[in-house]
Amino acid sequence: MIHFSIDQWRAWAPGIDSPPDWQRWCRSPWAPPVDDSQPDVSFLPALQRRRLSRLARMVFSVAWPLAEEQAAMPLVFVSRHGETPRTLALLGDLAHHEALSPTQFSLSVHNAIIGLWSILRGDTSEMTALAGEGDGLEHGLLEASLLLEAGAPAVLLVIAEDLPPALYAPWIDDVPFPYALALRLTAGRDWQLTLGQASGVAAAAEWPHALGLLRTLTLEQDRLHHQWKNRSWTWQHNR
Repeated sequence: MIHFSIDQWRAWAPGIDSPPDWQRWCRSPWAPPVDDSQPDVSFLPALQRRRLSRLARMVFSVAWPLAEEQAAMPLVFVSRHGETPRTLALLGDLAHHEALSPTQFSLSVHNAIIGLWSILRGDTSEMTALAGEGDGLEHGLLEASLLLEAGAPAVLLVIAEDLPPALYAPWIDDVPFPYALALRLTAGRDWQLTLGQASGVAAAAEWPHALGLLRTLTLEQDRLHHQWKNRSWTWQHNR
């Protein structure tokens, strides 16, 4: 069991950005139209924005406001699928015997986003990129809790998934639309996370688990259960 506090959150999905937007979504969830819309990262200079993929822009858009006017803090980034559009483009170049772009290759690796974050914010705090499974959010929280226990006053936890290319549709079915959620975590006992042994097979969730947590926060619910394979996680709000 681990204890922590959620100091603040920010989230983004196409057409769902502000807290009132998310309150409406959490009361009655819907799948936003899948299009090429991208979050606003106008706080970055244009030359720096050009290098960012949509996934990177999503991470920056939700994490930057939580870091603004705050002391430097560690960041834990979680994504199950990462930069699949960049990776597929590189594989296409290989298949056509074309030269690979060193820039595109360097930005396709799983820890590229946290590297860009460190550079653009001038933050040399400890940063981790995780490629989790269906309970990557919980593993990211475990990593963040260890950083808090080691003395970090706050930790940013960001989970984000971009819509994969259509070619991956037979294998990636857990991203109905692009989304990103950032949590600023602090030491405390407002929340606790426990791990138990799952019994039986869990029903498929209608919405991504990270957004299920967001509904729990927004609707001020006290408990959230999440099962993945033989692991059963319980989030409990201690009021």
